[in-house]
Amino acid sequence: MTSYLPHVSGGRLDRRDFIKASGAAVAGSMLLGDTLLASPVETVKKEGSPESLVKVLYETLNENQKKEVAFDWDHKDPVIGLMRTAVSANWHITDPEIASDYYTKEQQHLVREIFKGMVSEEWVEKFDKQLKDDAGGFGKHQNIAIFGTPGEGKFQFVMTGRHMTMRCDGDSADHVAFGGPMFYGHAADGGTEGPTHPGNVFWPQALAANEVYGMLDGKQQKQALVPKSPSESKVGFKGEKGPFMGIPVTELSSDQKEGVQKTLQKLLEPYRQSDQDEVVAALKKHGGIDACRLAFFEDKDTGNDKVWDNWRLEGPSFVWHFRGSPHVHVWVNVADSPTVELNAL
Repeated sequence: MTSYLPHVSGGRLDRRDFIKASGAAVAGSMLLGDTLLASPVETVKKEGSPESLVKVLYETLNENQKKEVAFDWDHKDPVIGLMRTAVSANWHITDPEIASDYYTKEQQHLVREIFKGMVSEEWVEKFDKQLKDDAGGFGKHQNIAIFGTPGEGKFQFVMTGRHMTMRCDGDSADHVAFGGPMFYGHAADGGTEGPTHPGNVFWPQALAANEVYGMLDGKQQKQALVPKSPSESKVGFKGEKGPFMGIPVTELSSDQKEGVQKTLQKLLEPYRQSDQDEVVAALKKHGGIDACRLAFFEDKDTGNDKVWDNWRLEGPSFVWHFRGSPHVHVWVNVADSPTVELNAL
């Protein structure tokens, strides 16, 4: 395998899921060209588990494909390190492109269904817009890897490309939400966006945060504002004592706290309910939203309109860093323990 370095641009799976997936794979094992006579996709996707589909996908891989995209659970790349925990704004975890003829049509369809199962139904179209704008469409300039053996212990499915690192793992990875650190982004016009970020599917998240800023009084706003943005990929955990930037949520009024909760929900809404629940549970373990701080950064204010493009919500083992200038980059790291290490490239 040849691992690409990043460009410098910046539900629990239970035993029944595996049994159903295995049965579906056997039922669909007779091939006619690239078309399955009895499609495992149609059988398993009704169960609503992308992890089940990962197992089916794994079982369709031939030996050469497994050598290229399937690895041991703790596989390390000589340059990148532990691959299943790596995250970047723009990278290729393996060489084969999803949309290429390296994969059969059925395998491509399986990957598509896995992806759709990882996000909320309402957001599939929005992610497709992002992928079209940033990469030419779903599967183009995107890659996958599978760590571990689905159905035989811990495993993880990872999808990477420009403005995307996302995973599903059936809770195989200890302590972490989303299966590990995550990245999403969008350059709606290909590069530098205007102050209102027209067409950017993630910009409403920043607007929700800025609504909270608008609710703050003068003294609170001064406390929330930080002169300089931190490095966007620096989203490792700082633990219970920090130090953290911005204003403590504990110092907000009840309506202001409600605004922060609404912002959090806006951040979570693109993803499946099980992942949303996992984030909330992890956050709650270390004090919930009250243990967080909200910071807005003054140095990258596109259009000088005081609608802050760069901001961060951070707690002991929770970091959601939103960089909106010159276009949207978002780094996410959530766990139920602040000792979990980050592998940001």
